[in-house]
Amino acid sequence: MIMLRLSAAALAAAFAFAAGPAGAETKKEWVEYTHGDMKLKAYMAYDDKVTGKRPAIFMIHDREGMTEHTQHLVENWSKLGYVAFAADIFGVVPKNLDEIVAQTTIFRKDRALLQARTKAGFDTLVKNPMVDATKIALIGYCFGGAVGVEYCSTGAPLALNVSIHGSFGGHTAGWAKNVKGMYMILHGAEDQGYPLTTVNGVVDELRGAKVPFQLEVYSGTGHGFSRPKNKDEERANAESINTAGRTMKQLFGT
Repeated sequence: MIMLRLSAAALAAAFAFAAGPAGAETKKEWVEYTHGDMKLKAYMAYDDKVTGKRPAIFMIHDREGMTEHTQHLVENWSKLGYVAFAADIFGVVPKNLDEIVAQTTIFRKDRALLQARTKAGFDTLVKNPMVDATKIALIGYCFGGAVGVEYCSTGAPLALNVSIHGSFGGHTAGWAKNVKGMYMILHGAEDQGYPLTTVNGVVDELRGAKVPFQLEVYSGTGHGFSRPKNKDEERANAESINTAGRTMKQLFGT
């Protein structure tokens, strides 16, 4: 519990720095949509005092699904002045590690299903009248980083694709040739599950396809640093937020 509170405090501080001066209160809501027969619920947050269309963050959750942690991330990203929307990939919230593995295995084995499930969320987001469909950034955490690879390989109209400690692997060779916009990889140098040798394969694909990209590697940092476990990971978490936030402001002009 203490670690969760510390992580929440670190998250809030990092996002507050990226957002700048405090703004209006955030409006939060669940958005129901479907993919085939599957009923899904996205989580969305935004400043309802902002008028007109604005950029959006299309967030993909980590392997634990639509948890309170995911909801807090959405709320924090919305403080940059954008519509923040977390798509529901699983349709359920796993209760334990076995259920987590079962869910991620389904989508890692069926990449076409993963792409279609992600598109269902994206299509729901772009239909929202608040959203400027030309200014959307995907931000994927852990499992969501791998989802970002799969979805951008379809030619999805993303201005930016950000992977934060992405769990890469098993992607079809040549996937980057269809990527639109810029790609960003924010990764822990000591990530044992998804080491830099694996990340290099992603970078090689991006370079080969001449996709503009940025890679940041954080020393002393393992996987899952968005839930920081030590000072190095707190630093990495803050830097990843600052880098992504700064890049979105440059791309979106706001």
